[in-house]
Amino acid sequence: MKYNSYIKDTPKVSEIGLGAWQLGSGSGWTKEMTEKEATYLVHKAIEEGVNFFDTAPNYGYGSSEERLGKALKGVDRSKIVINTKFGHTDKGTQDYSSGYIRESLEGSLRRLDMDYVDSLIIHNPPAEYLDGNKNDHYEILERLKEEGKIKAYGASLDTQEEMELFMRTTNCEVIEAFFNILWQDVAGAFPMAQEKGVGIIVKIPLDSGWLSGKYTAESRFDDVRGRWSEQDIRTRAKLLDRVRDIIGPDANMVHTAIAFCLSYDAVSTVIPGNANLDQLKSNLESTALQLKPQLVEQLETFYKEEVKPLALPW
Repeated sequence: MKYNSYIKDTPKVSEIGLGAWQLGSGSGWTKEMTEKEATYLVHKAIEEGVNFFDTAPNYGYGSSEERLGKALKGVDRSKIVINTKFGHTDKGTQDYSSGYIRESLEGSLRRLDMDYVDSLIIHNPPAEYLDGNKNDHYEILERLKEEGKIKAYGASLDTQEEMELFMRTTNCEVIEAFFNILWQDVAGAFPMAQEKGVGIIVKIPLDSGWLSGKYTAESRFDDVRGRWSEQDIRTRAKLLDRVRDIIGPDANMVHTAIAFCLSYDAVSTVIPGNANLDQLKSNLESTALQLKPQLVEQLETFYKEEVKPLALPW
């Protein structure tokens, strides 16, 4: 396992992290995982060298944080890095008000049974909250840093424009960025992140499962992926065929997709979904693959010329 710089005063983080939303229960987002299965998955991840864990209050209505905290009992806290979020509540509602930040964090710390988290990020905030000159959120976050309850703060963002505004107007040290072969807009902000020393967590590296290679034009969904129309599905299936043309018929799609994200020096860690041990093992195997610069360039050109003009709905 390779480890990369994340934020000041934390260990370097494993280049593959554990996205913990699937550890929770009751959210209806995915197949239910028992607490025993969740604990086992966390322990196996640690055995394989994973030390970065990403969770949030709304994952399983708080049960993701609770289960993660229980699974990490007995693990040296100084050697693991925990990221949680603010904005989506453990009740399934949203509250981005500055007055709720402390209450939300205290709830997360209680569920995790920890004294601090390494980073707290605003969870997919509306655009009006990103300008640090126009919001008092960041004064509160700075106080939480001073109190030792968080080491850094940031936001979960989807575009270059959002990232650059956020980095220009706040003292953020981390951004969770939506980035994969089929959505590369945020890469334009990576140089600025490196210049400012902002750690990048890559979310949705497999494009909600499309870059696993298991979906086709005939696929239909009854979970959160049900947001796609039949036309959206056909469009994505055609793009997947093009990705296959570029990477070659024998290439492992999952490994290539994750390795693509890791090919950028700005990226600290990537958090693919891990619904079971087999997925975890497959994701970790991606670290053995190093893409040739020519292939990365081909995938970048494919995005700019063929994907970006389509303005795909997420």
